[in-house]
Order: sequence, then C-alpha cells, then structure tokens
Amino acid sequence: MIPYLDLKAQYEPIKEEIKAALERTLDSTQFVLGKEVAGFEADFARFCRTEHAVAVNSGTSALHCALVAAGIGPGDEVITTPFTFVATVASILYAGAKPVLVDIDPVTFNIDPAKVEAAITKNTKALLPVHLYGQCADMDPLLDLAKKHDLIVIEDAAQAHGAEYKGRRTGTMGDMACFSFYPGKNLGAYGEGGAVVTNNADLDKRLRMLRDWGQEKKGFHDLAGFNFRMSGFQGAVLGVKLKYLEEWTEARRTKAMAYDELLRDSDVTTPIALSHNRHVYHVYAVRTDDRDGLKQKLVDAGIGCGVHYPIPVHLQKAYTSLGYPEGSLPNAEAAANEVLSLPIYPELPEEGIRETVNAIGKK
Repeated sequence: MIPYLDLKAQYEPIKEEIKAALERTLDSTQFVLGKEVAGFEADFARFCRTEHAVAVNSGTSALHCALVAAGIGPGDEVITTPFTFVATVASILYAGAKPVLVDIDPVTFNIDPAKVEAAITKNTKALLPVHLYGQCADMDPLLDLAKKHDLIVIEDAAQAHGAEYKGRRTGTMGDMACFSFYPGKNLGAYGEGGAVVTNNADLDKRLRMLRDWGQEKKGFHDLAGFNFRMSGFQGAVLGVKLKYLEEWTEARRTKAMAYDELLRDSDVTTPIALSHNRHVYHVYAVRTDDRDGLKQKLVDAGIGCGVHYPIPVHLQKAYTSLGYPEGSLPNAEAAANEVLSLPIYPELPEEGIRETVNAIGKK
C-alpha cells in the first residue's frame, strides 16, 4: 500500500522536539497566541523574506483577514481563479465583495494574466492570484496590471510555502500573501492554522487587530474584528516543523524529478515547472484523458491518489449564483476533468514512486 500522504512518517523523526514544544506551551499556559506563536511569526517572516507575519487560525481566515485589512468590502470586485479550493472564492464573499473569475493557463493551471485586464472594471479593487499546486502564478504581468489600475494584490500561497518566481519568494510580490497550515500542507500544523505576511507595517498592525476582535489594547475595540487567533499549541508545532521545511521541500522536488523521468514514456502529462519558478510540489498532478480509469487502476494497485479539484468553483452547487455557466471557463473545466494527484511527500520511498509509475504503465 502506497498512501497518498503519510503524516506519521514525518512525525516520527521529530516526535521528541514536538513533545518538548507542547510541554513548553503547557507549562507557560499561553494557549492562545503567546510566546510560541510570536516566535513562529518571527521565524516564518524570515523564511518568507518579509518584514511581518501574522498567525491566524486557518488559511481561510488568513484570506478573509487580508481582504478586510485591504479595505475590500461591499460593492468591490476581486479577480481570482475558478480552479482552486473554494476557500479562495468564499473569503471574497465573506468580505462582502464580488468574486470575478478569470480562466487559467492550461499549462500551469494558474490564472492566465492575458485574460485578466478584460475583467477589470471600475469596481475592481484587488487581484487574488493562487499559486496552485506549489508553483507561482505569472506575477510580473499581474503586478503591472495592478500598478496600472491601482489594485491591491493578495497572493493565495496556501499551497506554495517557499515557492519562488524569478528569485522572489511567495509573499514578497503582492501587498500581502496568505498561507494555510492545514495538516497536509508542505508546512502543516497538527490542526488548523494560517498566516498573512506583508512588508507593510500599517497592514501588519491592522491584521493583528482584526484577528483579535479589532483590539490593539485589551478591551478597546477600534475595528470590527474577528476571533482568528492561532492557538499556542499550533504555534509550537509549526515552530519546530519550520526548521525542516527547506529539507522537506528539496525532498519533494527530488521526488517530482523522479516522477518526471519515470513517466516520460507513459500516457499521462506530467506537471510543467517553468524555468523561472521554484516549484515546491504541494501536489504532483498529472493530466490524462481517462482520469477516472487511471484513478481506479491506482486504487486497485493499492496506491493512494487524489483529485484537486474535480469541479471548478463556478460549477459547484454553492457558487452557481456567481453567474458562470458551464462552458464559460473552458480551461478550468477541462483541467477539472483530467487532473489526478499522485503520492508525493518528503518521506515517499523511491520504491513507492516506481510502484506508482508501474501501475500507470507505458504508452
């Protein structure tokens, strides 16, 4: 059996460090925010090469908080992609704004910058590109459009911890970037967690207030904020795991290169990592005309796999009110029918990769 993800294999070598960090939290009784969270924030900001990192209780909260901190609200439009986890679009709705969806580049699965300008209106206030599967969106043309039209840029980096675009790390290109620490992410908590990073001191201050009921000083609520605070335990866990993230990322990249080589003679299309990007392979998604058939073949062989994502956001029942009928975003719709995620995690043994490739078979 080759699991799609093996969190236990990651936990075992760092078990004692994790236990010690949790023990510190118990002894301190700082169970919400506190020293462990503050330490993680400082370390994560350094990792992201940003001035500030604000820890929150989930990646969704990070997106919601960033949009509100940017002043996005009713009457505003935010341009994003339909090929993402629904939280990207939901967060825009939580802020009271209107999501405007633009189709993807079929090679990278990220938003197609060439299609963005046509979607900009007088109500557009922000661009929310997603760095899907661990590869950065094409940021330079998006940043040019943002400058031209005076738009906020918020990077959805939930799947792209440590990814880079032309030497710039995720989080350093937009006004803010949002990360998820859901357990299965490249940097995962032992529960929910998220963060917003920024180089803007005013946004940092506003984010910190918004996550804590809008208060800068206890009992004085200057903003209409939220209960988005990270727990002390998650800060402690993430502080330990962050030390290993670069090592784990390089392991993922090595596994991806092995897949690339071994799948060269197969019927599937392997991920395209653009030469100017550092792809961190949160997901290794192949593409095939017979996705369901391939998925069943892998399941029958005892190999875990997943689909990210089987239905694009605009065709999800909960979001049909956005007004994008079937056929309106064809590249996203085609990808949703054809992608399949293979096992990829730092501890995946070489034999697991070979078994997966053998199950897929050759042309």
